[in-house]
Amino acid sequence: MRAMKSLIVGMTGLLTLGPCLSAKDPSEAKTEQERLQNAGKVTQEILHVPDNIPQELLDKARCVVVMPSVLKAALVVGGSYGRGTMVCRNGKDFSGPWGAPAMYALEGGSVGLQIGGEATDFVFLLMNDRAATSLLHSKVRLGADVSAAAGPKGRSASADTDAYMRAEILSYSRARGVFAGVSLEGSTLRPDGEANRKLYGKSTTAAEIITEPDTIAPSAANDLIAALHQASPQLKR
Repeated sequence: MRAMKSLIVGMTGLLTLGPCLSAKDPSEAKTEQERLQNAGKVTQEILHVPDNIPQELLDKARCVVVMPSVLKAALVVGGSYGRGTMVCRNGKDFSGPWGAPAMYALEGGSVGLQIGGEATDFVFLLMNDRAATSLLHSKVRLGADVSAAAGPKGRSASADTDAYMRAEILSYSRARGVFAGVSLEGSTLRPDGEANRKLYGKSTTAAEIITEPDTIAPSAANDLIAALHQASPQLKR
């Protein structure tokens, strides 16, 4: 009889714990939400400095990748990497409004990833459909899988030189308050599957997040999406 009571108590305890064990842990998504918020701050600040990304280039970009460096020397030589997010224009041809963000990782293979040991922010513009589609589905090596170049700066800067016309990805950095184009050839960008799972609470791919029209963007991405929409609401081919 005593053994039967113990068994019943044990089963009751398991049933009680079951929902707790299966429930999603809100703290899992906290770090990714903070990255989205930081990406929003970086984007707002960069788009409001006098000598920033040329309007013509921003209007032609299909996607924007923002890698906020929260910690000093977050990007260093030797396999370390930065984490951030990619936001694309909605629609099959990337011509609609800015949509939900997917999390991405930047992996270093170049000394260009370390700029004086200071916190460094990186911004990438994906300038054509091929670059956007490639990055949605796989790891992309800059300068090898897609052509890349340091982006020009200044709202009225000429963006029609051969280098900028050929480049599929244009890259920028900001360190010590200085914003400039930077070459990151040899580095790679890839979807961060684990971060996307934590952020959205389920296993999902970057392609699903960005291309499915019913994907709801986390509230932490509101500032980032709003800043892009205000700066460039429509794609101009």
